[in-house]
Amino acid sequence: MIVFGTVVLNFLLDPLFIFGFGPLPPQGVMGAALATLTTQGLAALLGIAIFLRGRHGIQLSWRGLRPDVAYVRRAFFLGLPVSIELATRGLGPMLLSFLVASFGTVTLAAYGTGSNILQFVTIPAMGLAQAASTLVSQNMGARNLQRAGWAALLAASAGFVILSIVGLVAYLLAPALVAFFVPRAPDVIAEGAHFIRIMCLAWGGIGVQLCIVSAFRASGNMLAAMVIALVSQFMFQFPLAYILSKHTALQASGLWWSFPITTILVALVSVCWFAQGGWKATVLTEEARQVAQVAEETIAEESIR
Repeated sequence: MIVFGTVVLNFLLDPLFIFGFGPLPPQGVMGAALATLTTQGLAALLGIAIFLRGRHGIQLSWRGLRPDVAYVRRAFFLGLPVSIELATRGLGPMLLSFLVASFGTVTLAAYGTGSNILQFVTIPAMGLAQAASTLVSQNMGARNLQRAGWAALLAASAGFVILSIVGLVAYLLAPALVAFFVPRAPDVIAEGAHFIRIMCLAWGGIGVQLCIVSAFRASGNMLAAMVIALVSQFMFQFPLAYILSKHTALQASGLWWSFPITTILVALVSVCWFAQGGWKATVLTEEARQVAQVAEETIAEESIR
């Protein structure tokens, strides 16, 4: 509800801040930034206020907002790999855009349009990944490892099916999807449709990857999520795009083929790493460690009996 309210408010404030209204002067692009700053700030304050009231299972107090140096240090080092992971996922497409630009404006425009469509269609998988993260972390805390693994695999399976269906629809409607963004550019429509039809049938792998990586994060295996991102962008995606486009007869099509190949490879790596089971051994808090110890002792006693 907070996110929905933020989106609606941002939608209303954007034209006011960009074009101005009454005594409010037009501020152009900076107005869009200010609208985002305003709505996100209000959302953060609203979230804190809700937790302070304690009606949703968590009761915060102002005293609890005092900095805890030991906790901040632990949170920093726990979050550092995630920061590197997210930076990598942002930097990878930027580097790839320089390679794409070497093939001309039509190819670059097709890449931009296809990337926008790709970001949109991954929204269902991101929602599943967030749900998987919640369930995995909850069951990890309860030391119900079997259920945590089941939740992650169920989310990954659902992500695979949903994005595969979306990919099939995108394959059939590829020209119309590109034309929605660039209606009067037939060359871009043709190249963009070609890009989408090459990569879309592998979109199911994106659903698998996002859910598995989210489960890694939820279980405290931030390093695994970071390594997968680094491998995806700098060992698979960019080298493949460069080799296929610059050193084969595929040319620009080599750029597009790097997407499904990378998606499939990273999905396989993620699943194999997850199936290996090392993520189950992570314990984030001392309380969880104590719970695990008690549970193991209880199981041992019951076995002896």
